[in-house]
Amino acid sequence: MQDAGPPMENKRCFPNHFSDYKGSLVSGQASDVGGVIRTIDSIVQQLPAQGGQEGGLYGGLAGVAYMLYHVSQCPAFSAHRDTYLRRAGSIIEACVLHYDRELDRETRASFLLGGAGVYAVAAMIYKAAGRADYTKPLDRFGSWGNVCMPLGFLDCGSDELFVGRSGYLCAALILRHKLDMEVLKPAQIRTICHAILESGKQYSRKKRKPFPLMYSYYGTEYLGAAHGLSSILQILLSYQDYLQPADRDLVWQSVDFLVNQEQNCNWPPELGEVIERENELVHWCHGAPGIAYLFAKAYLLSKKPCYLDTCIRCGELAWQKGLLKKGPGICHGVAGSAYVFLLLYRLTGNSKYIYRAQRFAEFLSSDEFRAGSCTVESIYSLYEGLSGTVCFLVDLLQPNQAEFPLFNVFV
Repeated sequence: MQDAGPPMENKRCFPNHFSDYKGSLVSGQASDVGGVIRTIDSIVQQLPAQGGQEGGLYGGLAGVAYMLYHVSQCPAFSAHRDTYLRRAGSIIEACVLHYDRELDRETRASFLLGGAGVYAVAAMIYKAAGRADYTKPLDRFGSWGNVCMPLGFLDCGSDELFVGRSGYLCAALILRHKLDMEVLKPAQIRTICHAILESGKQYSRKKRKPFPLMYSYYGTEYLGAAHGLSSILQILLSYQDYLQPADRDLVWQSVDFLVNQEQNCNWPPELGEVIERENELVHWCHGAPGIAYLFAKAYLLSKKPCYLDTCIRCGELAWQKGLLKKGPGICHGVAGSAYVFLLLYRLTGNSKYIYRAQRFAEFLSSDEFRAGSCTVESIYSLYEGLSGTVCFLVDLLQPNQAEFPLFNVFV
């Protein structure tokens, strides 16, 4: 019999050589405020002298402004609070001016790639800074709700998180939490939720799916958090009080359908795919580290152990294959994997998950990661670069308040 040879090197992740939790946390990490400050200084130094306002919260300067805001709200950085808020304010003002001139109506209602998210974060920063005019961006934000009400307002797909209706409602949810006020009228929320539901029903019937709700983005039936079914369902669960009982049942049926699409603790990027084990995607954007948030929301609302068990399996896969080679960020990088552990800590109170998050934070500063990870074009960005990493490191200092940036299931 021919020797099979050594196992194939995983193309997407570094091997995890850390020993697992044995009852004690990593010493020293809980007080590494100085390391976070140095990383912030590095980010600020790398910002472009001109441009960068495009790209929204995902890849543009608005994401850096959000990071500075997030850090300013952590008590461990109180000495830097005013400095960070001033810088965040100047950055977000430039981004607001950019989207004031935006002529594309469709882009205006976009959460992570356009205007709606920028205006939402502007309101949060302005209020934190004590500005009396913090509600001014909310007027513009609220007026764009009508843009995303028509069923097919985007040719590429009108319902997903980055540019679609779910993202717009996600931004409103974050604003409700951060500003302690409802920025959309109940009738607006019900109308947008109805559009998401009707769009999913029509697509499912047209494509003869054996489940009630399905969506596509650029012709692909994604399942993951970035563009897919899981985040759409997560947002509908967040607004389930605005749904009719029959529609609420359809959402929960779809959640259970997605549970059944699991393949060895993971989900394929799109419906019907079979996962290639040595080349599988274990990212927030595609795969278990992002889909976990849907099941976390389902557990928080229903208290059914099956949903928590599914989240725990997502965390086990992230521990095994979450030291990603694509960079430090939260979309498809190490920090995005590590956020799953902070989510599980908040759900379970088990310190094992803080330990695992600490180990992933340690890996981010290792020579192995620096030498073997991919180069990130927008190294300062929130979702692919270091701004998201800073948010994770800050939340590691305050795990009881940890929240994946702009994707909080606890509100």
